[in-house]
Amino acid sequence: MGGDGLDAQKQIKKLMEERGWTDYRLAKESGLSHSTVTNMFNRNNAPTLPTLEAVCRAFGITLAQFFSEGNPLELTEEQQTLFARWSSLTDRQKNLLLELMDTM
Repeated sequence: MGGDGLDAQKQIKKLMEERGWTDYRLAKESGLSHSTVTNMFNRNNAPTLPTLEAVCRAFGITLAQFFSEGNPLELTEEQQTLFARWSSLTDRQKNLLLELMDTM
């Protein structure tokens, strides 16, 4: 997938269609304002990185999966929970958790 905003918009639309989501549903699931979502499509505003991260969390995928060719893999509910919690940790907490996991 190319790096311009239109490709990202197309991918978001594709993922929405696969799930039967409306603009409103994407806004609700991602925590973005409805105007942010609609402006992305109606005004051809390229999504910012924080917007893309929110969209990916809503879809249960990573940014890498979003930009991968073909169908991105979906995360399980458990993986989504872990990803959401990981995102809220400080750098110190992330390092401590990784150290703990290395001992398991």
